[in-house]
Amino acid sequence: MTAQTDTQGSVTAVYKVSGMSCGHCEGAVSGEISGIPGVDSVKAVAATGEVTVVSDTPLDEEAVRAAVDEAGFELVGPA
Repeated sequence: MTAQTDTQGSVTAVYKVSGMSCGHCEGAVSGEISGIPGVDSVKAVAATGEVTVVSDTPLDEEAVRAAVDEAGFELVGPA
């Protein structure tokens, strides 16, 4: 479950991730999600636990969950 908006051929989704506490955490989550095909940009903010993803098309939430898990964190739901 995410909040998604479509803007000129791209989709912005905001996810809530638990466990991020620093810039290294943000980089780990961003790096894993960036590897999902179709992702244009990722911005993770440890202070809020929010990860904003811009992609060509809506992403499969299970792919995002797997990427967040791979980074060592937990996708907890929509922001």
